[in-house]
Amino acid sequence: MVARDVSAFILHPEPGPAAGPLEAAVSAARASLAERHRAGFLAAGASVARIVSGPPDDTPFGRRLRALVSEAGDGGLVVLGSGAIPLATAADRRDLVAAASGDTPAALANDRFSADVVAIARVASVVGDDVVGLDADNALPRWLAETAGVPVTDLRRRWRLGVDVDGPLDLLLLGGTWARSLTREDRVLVESRLDEVRAVAGDPRAELLVAGRTSAGSLRWLERRTASRTRALVEERGLRTTVAGQRPPASVLGLLLERDGPSELGTHLARMADAAVIDTRVLLAHRLGADERGWPAPEDRFASDLLLHERVADPWLRDLTLAAANASIPVLLGGHSLVGPGLRLAIGPRRLHRAS
Repeated sequence: MVARDVSAFILHPEPGPAAGPLEAAVSAARASLAERHRAGFLAAGASVARIVSGPPDDTPFGRRLRALVSEAGDGGLVVLGSGAIPLATAADRRDLVAAASGDTPAALANDRFSADVVAIARVASVVGDDVVGLDADNALPRWLAETAGVPVTDLRRRWRLGVDVDGPLDLLLLGGTWARSLTREDRVLVESRLDEVRAVAGDPRAELLVAGRTSAGSLRWLERRTASRTRALVEERGLRTTVAGQRPPASVLGLLLERDGPSELGTHLARMADAAVIDTRVLLAHRLGADERGWPAPEDRFASDLLLHERVADPWLRDLTLAAANASIPVLLGGHSLVGPGLRLAIGPRRLHRAS
């Protein structure tokens, strides 16, 4: 089999002129990760590894991808965002490069249902002009399988490859130098809540609620590694890969808040559990639709993830965040990583009463 040259491109959107301090801190952390990926993919055997950065604009992901395909020629392509796979090992990168170097069109993703990194062999023969309308990288494996007819496999069993740096809470979950990207003032409240949620997870008399885009694998991990009971509301998996004509996002918890208002979040959660981990992006999609451009600004979402309600400008999200911060039970708010693979980081097994 002929091994073809592989180009790795790391897409890094720069923060806009209106970016706040939390958005700037996350962007700086992602830029550092992008450089780590660039060096790592070269070490893994890529012929080219380049960071593609620029100011935010409305260019669809598919149009950017088409331009990168032209650079890659008839070889292979690995494409990922700058916040993707921060826990990737050298072996993970070698596997992605090997998949992209093949002589037969094929693709390998970290998760075929919502991808953060995709490796494509013989990319020029696979990705043509019809990809330009693809909105986001998460849907690329679905497009490859359904439109381009390319076999797609994934690495979902490697949970670490599902962790993504989408916001400041992800930096806290990663810990170490990642967490120190944030000021002590920014992280002190949510760090306290993390400790309280871990304590609940270690209590066999307690119940932990996880709501949002969690997976069967994450729930199995909770069953094996926590002493508490688990209550789960699994909603809107595949939110970022929806296509035109699908039903709009909807959430059971979102319906309750629609009826009673966001200030009642803590009351509802306390009726169901002793601690709660909530994917607020599902609630925003329920209320405002799947297109993130219609959501509160990233700085608002990031402040909400840190339970800093006084720094959230959007009234609905501010009330929701205040309700979570003042709830009678510990509540964590965040995105997909928090309720998915990040649960393993949020609820550290070494902190539990039950052995890992």
